[in-house]
Amino acid sequence: MADAPLFDRWRSRSPHYDDSHEAVCGSVRAFVTREILPFVDEWEAAGELPRDLHRKAAKAGVLGLGYPVEYGGSGALGTASGVGDDFDIFHSLVQSEELCRPGAGGIPASLQTHGIGLPPVLAAGSEELKQRIAPQVLSGEKIICLGITEPGGGSDVANLKTRAERRGDHYIVNGAKTLITSGMRADYITLAVRTGDAGMGGVSLLLVETDTAGVTRTKLDKMGWHASDTATIHFDDVKVPADNLIGAENAGFGPIMRNFNGERLGMAQQAAAYSRVCYEDALDWARTRETFGKPLVTRQAIRHKLARMLQMIQATQAMIDHAAWTVKTGCAFPGDFALLKVQATQTMEYCAREACQILGGASFVRGSRVERIYREVRVMAIGGGSEEIMYDLASRQFGF
Repeated sequence: MADAPLFDRWRSRSPHYDDSHEAVCGSVRAFVTREILPFVDEWEAAGELPRDLHRKAAKAGVLGLGYPVEYGGSGALGTASGVGDDFDIFHSLVQSEELCRPGAGGIPASLQTHGIGLPPVLAAGSEELKQRIAPQVLSGEKIICLGITEPGGGSDVANLKTRAERRGDHYIVNGAKTLITSGMRADYITLAVRTGDAGMGGVSLLLVETDTAGVTRTKLDKMGWHASDTATIHFDDVKVPADNLIGAENAGFGPIMRNFNGERLGMAQQAAAYSRVCYEDALDWARTRETFGKPLVTRQAIRHKLARMLQMIQATQAMIDHAAWTVKTGCAFPGDFALLKVQATQTMEYCAREACQILGGASFVRGSRVERIYREVRVMAIGGGSEEIMYDLASRQFGF
């Protein structure tokens, strides 16, 4: 066990994981090994994932893991996984961990956009909307994304500008969203719009089909997440059926905020996984690379870097597991998720930097996991709420 990679070792010492979680690990890892690892460089160069990957993920039980069977989800990965009907949030964390093993953040970000686009539909949408949308998404036939960020603002959701005006049995939508993951390929977008007055009390959620007249998209080139298509989406007099309203009119702010908690927990687990990748690759390199006749790992300065990486990873995972436990037991607190998101992404930033230092020039060459992860530090630190916004949110939640 001492030489086993951290991907495999940390769960065995946690009270939150058992054989069923290891079964999910094995199933998702097999899918990643077969359907993702051989194609990482190809998809990075293409700037997007093939749509067929969504269907393959659905068939393997990965796409619908944890989603209700009545809406097309798999609940678990099938009877062979050993999970049965006892799926919990920790199974989801294991899935996130395994999808991050290739060290290409754009792949899980784009493959799993239904993880942020679909929950508001399932939580607040009408039964007709759930039955119409969810099975298509969870089968991999359709792709759904989330539209919150606008060209003029991101984290300040209460002041979003995209407007939807009710006209009879339709809404007319005008505005724009940007930095939308899977925005070029998505068939549906869960869209935050203003239907009322200024402030959080005038925000609603609409499900918009992206092939509707008046919807146009522009692809964005990015520093990282190259395998994920990202877009600015414009809405010019887009006619949306009123039946596509998700929840009550002017009541969208609450579901958006609750959705952020789940997104931040998922991003924290991804950041921890990428930190482990950096640690593993740095340790492997330090053991085999010789400097002045000795392995690099024999140098005290290198050992201290590795020890510090390990310290931060373990502390971060403990915070993640506690936050997940609060979700499972119904005592989640938003301030915890804000601080967790900062902790995890700062850990990722440190580990990516130190891994690059240990690998030296090898980390500067395209195609390695560490090189990709280093380019993706900023999107993880900013996406889902920047450090500054998270600290401010936490300070207000904790009452100071």
